[in-house]
Amino acid sequence: MSHRHPPLRERCAGDGAAGRLSRRAFVAGTLLALPALTRPGLAAEAAGDSGWLSTAGVETGFAAVGVDASGAAGIDAPSAVRLHGVEASPTGPLAVAVGRRPGTVAVVFRRDTASALSTFGPGSGRVFSGHGRFSPDGRLFLTAEIERPEAGAGHHTMGRGVIARRDVAAGFAIVDEWPSLGDGPHDLMRSGAALVVANGGIEPNTPEARDAEATGSSIALVDPLTGAPRGEGRLPADLASLSLRHLSRDGAGGTVVAAQDLLNDGIARPLLFRIATDGALAPFEAPDTAWRELRGYVGSVAFDASGRFVACATPRGGRVAVWHADGRYIGAVPLVDGCSLAMTYDPGTFIAASGYGEVVRIAASAEGVAIIARRTGGPRFDNHMVRIG
Repeated sequence: MSHRHPPLRERCAGDGAAGRLSRRAFVAGTLLALPALTRPGLAAEAAGDSGWLSTAGVETGFAAVGVDASGAAGIDAPSAVRLHGVEASPTGPLAVAVGRRPGTVAVVFRRDTASALSTFGPGSGRVFSGHGRFSPDGRLFLTAEIERPEAGAGHHTMGRGVIARRDVAAGFAIVDEWPSLGDGPHDLMRSGAALVVANGGIEPNTPEARDAEATGSSIALVDPLTGAPRGEGRLPADLASLSLRHLSRDGAGGTVVAAQDLLNDGIARPLLFRIATDGALAPFEAPDTAWRELRGYVGSVAFDASGRFVACATPRGGRVAVWHADGRYIGAVPLVDGCSLAMTYDPGTFIAASGYGEVVRIAASAEGVAIIARRTGGPRFDNHMVRIG
C-alpha cells in the first residue's frame, strides 16, 4: 500500500456498476435519518458501548478514531506512528490499535475518554504485523508477531510467526507465546473453539516479493489456551501467489479469510475463502470480471450482523463487494480508496470508510447491494474498522 498522504492508500477510482437493489429498498434506505450525536467521537455515547473504532491519518500524524452513528469521527488516541488494526475490549472501555507491519508500537486507549493511556512493543527481535485480539473475557490480549531475520536491516518484514499472549492487567506484559505455525502471520481471530491465524507468508509489495511467485501462506488453527495445532489450510498450486491476510467471523463458528496477490498478471484468482473447522479452504464464487475489479487486493473483510452476507473492501479496486455467506456473489458499490469496513448493528448492512474521509452505509439483499447513506469530510481513514459490542 502506498504511503502518500492524502489518502493513505493508492488512489484508484472504482468504475464498475453497483449490484442492483430493488428501487423501493434503495429509496427507503437513502431517506433513512441516521441519528446524530451531540459531540463527535464515541465519548458522546452515554454507555460507551456502541459505535465503531478505526485508524486514520490526522493532520500530519495518525490516530485511532471513534465513529458515531452519524458517521462523524473524533480522535480517541493520537499516535506518532501509522496504525493498522484496532480492537475494542469486550468487557470494558479499553481498546488497542496495533502499529502497521513492521510495527514496533501498539497504543492502548480508553474509548470513553478520548485519550491514549500507554504503549507497548513486540517481543525481543520481533515486529508487530498490525493485528491483535482480546480474549473473550478481556483479560488477555493476543498479538501476531514476526521474527525479524536481520534486526535493524529496515526491509525484512517476513519471518517465522509468534503468537504472544499478554496480561492486560499487567500492562500487556507477555505471559506466554506460541509459534503461529507459519511465516509472516498477519491476522488472528478466535472463532468457535479455535484460534484462527492467517499466516500471510511473503507480503505483496515488499522487497521479499520481488520476483517471487509463491507466498508460502497458510491458515493455522490452534488451541486458544495452549497453542496446540488443531488444523491447517493451504492453497493449491495455482493459487500459491496469494497471501492470506484478513479474517472475519459470523459468531456461529463460520470464518472467512481474504487474500492479496503477489502477481499482477491479469489472471482472475479468487480472493475470498471459507475456512472449514479443520482449516481447509474453499473459494467464494464470482465472475472473472468481478475478481479482476478487486485488482488483486482485498484490504478488509466483514460479515454482517446476521451472518448472511460477507463484504470485502479494496482500495486499489475502489469498491466494496458483497457475497452471500455461502459464497455466491451479489455485487459491488464504488468507494474510491475505501478500505475500512465493519458490520453495523442492523442485519444486511455494512459501514465503510475511505482515505478521502468518506463514510458510507451499504445495504445488501438477495437482489443486490447499494449505498444507502453517505457522509463526507472525515479524516483519512486507513485499513480497518471494528464495531463496538
